[in-house]
Amino acid sequence: MSITREQAHDILKKYMVGEAYLQHSYAVEAIMRGLAKRLAPNDVEFWGIVGLLHDLDEEHCDWKNHPEVHGPTSVEILKKEGVDDKVLHDAICAHNPKCGVKAKTPLQYAVLAADPMSGFVKAVAQIYPDKKIASVKHKSVMKRFNESRFAAGANRDYMESIEFTKLSLDDLIDVALEEMGAISDKLGL
Repeated sequence: MSITREQAHDILKKYMVGEAYLQHSYAVEAIMRGLAKRLAPNDVEFWGIVGLLHDLDEEHCDWKNHPEVHGPTSVEILKKEGVDDKVLHDAICAHNPKCGVKAKTPLQYAVLAADPMSGFVKAVAQIYPDKKIASVKHKSVMKRFNESRFAAGANRDYMESIEFTKLSLDDLIDVALEEMGAISDKLGL
């Protein structure tokens, strides 16, 4: 079954209840849609769905102790829901190299990079007095990117992997700021 954004959102809401997880899913969806506009203009909707569902299993697997199950558990949930789409499944798994799927396509590299970038941009926004993404400038994100202790959990190598798509880290930052800014109310930013 191919999946619509509405169906994907229904599945997301069925399996994910934590507000922070939902906001993260919406942020990655937005970034993925922005990246698709540049890399795969005919697949914007699908790339957004990949971003929306990339962490579907976040509340249903012991990923902290067993990182290799994060991704494959999402695929099992999707199959249970009747969604058997190999491209979607492979992209979701590729965002977590610890599960054994290595990114190879622009879609897979995009979700690998978009996932930590969403959290990184949010962390930068949180240090501003108003905690609003509208206050965040590209230069500030880049400055913090080069400070290894800032948002240390955000994998910089994964973010830089966007370069395998022919986009640059600067492009990724610009897309993240623009697309997350467009849904800032939904993200609480």
